[in-house]
Amino acid sequence: MNDRIGAPGSGLSRRDVMIATGGAAALAGCMSRSRADDPESSESSNEDEDEDEGRSSDLPWTSAPEVVRVDEQGGSVTLRSVTSRHAVHPMDSMGGPIELPKVWAFQADDGEPSVPGPILRTTEGNDMEVTLDNTDASHPHTLHFHGVRKTWENDGVPTTTGIRVDPGEKHTYTIPANVPGTHFYHCHYQTHRHIDMGMYGIFRVDPKGYEPADKEYFFTLKDWDSRVNRQLAGEDVDYSPRQRNPDVFTINGKSLPRTLHPEEGSPIIVDHGDTVRLHMVNAGYMSHPMHTHNHRYRLVEKDGGQIPEAAQYEQDITNIAPAERHTIEFEADADPGIYLMHCHKVDHAMNGRSYPGGMVNGIVYRDAMDTDVFADLMEYAGYKG
Repeated sequence: MNDRIGAPGSGLSRRDVMIATGGAAALAGCMSRSRADDPESSESSNEDEDEDEGRSSDLPWTSAPEVVRVDEQGGSVTLRSVTSRHAVHPMDSMGGPIELPKVWAFQADDGEPSVPGPILRTTEGNDMEVTLDNTDASHPHTLHFHGVRKTWENDGVPTTTGIRVDPGEKHTYTIPANVPGTHFYHCHYQTHRHIDMGMYGIFRVDPKGYEPADKEYFFTLKDWDSRVNRQLAGEDVDYSPRQRNPDVFTINGKSLPRTLHPEEGSPIIVDHGDTVRLHMVNAGYMSHPMHTHNHRYRLVEKDGGQIPEAAQYEQDITNIAPAERHTIEFEADADPGIYLMHCHKVDHAMNGRSYPGGMVNGIVYRDAMDTDVFADLMEYAGYKG
């Protein structure tokens, strides 16, 4: 069963947003875009030449990530990589447009390709069979899952297991649901390149008897050096992973103001009095200190480990290192309004030379969604309602 909702988690539906904002006319904005032998070769791989994948202008656009409840569909899911285009922020507002002309997006079953990939969610004890379908791909891939304990052959690293999934092949990984918490999955073939091309996502194992919060959201943080995406799209640019210089910063694949788009972004939409739980994963190569305005939270999980209640304390910034997973929880008890949540490396809160932008999201009270301020933000974000 797939939960197709704008902000991955248990936030408001499109209908809820329409009701809260008073319909489409009040928030009219601009239109958005339509939518070989060696297990791992060196940096000079022929992946620099992707003519067989077609011109970037012919590629499909990515969609927002979906939540796939794997335990509700018999414990199995198929992932395939789809060469796509990714609109980080498609408008000309606030430093846009920002586009990655070529990404390798994950698609679950008959869903749509997305960056980050689908959120694979199951329950403790309900193991998963994840089939990597590489039949239509041009490059080898694998799947590696953090957090859970699994057999050697299911680790997803070609150099140490001898298993990689070449073009034209399929391979099924058995992934135990034996470590509750929020985890991370990604391709582990030429990892330095394939993560930067978009091959990553969240894996969530709910503990038995899990009680969800009133509002629950999943966020994947990512820093990008867009030169690798542009190079693989055929542009004449120099790129080396040894001289990586990130210029794009995203939450769930989007930069401000697109992060606030209720369908393609992931605003934290709350009602006063809600308990709010945020699962955050760092899929990038830099640390990101995430700060909330006017709300203090408790860190309740880290890397699949529950934080004992006696060790929890209120704070308003948590520094998330590469591949770390932090789950925070807070009460929506502030004066109803619109408050930022952002990386406090302030150059990560920019779109090029434009501030604000980048790795910035917002805690949005439903009572504030009928204000002129929110209407202006929706126009910047390109949300038509």
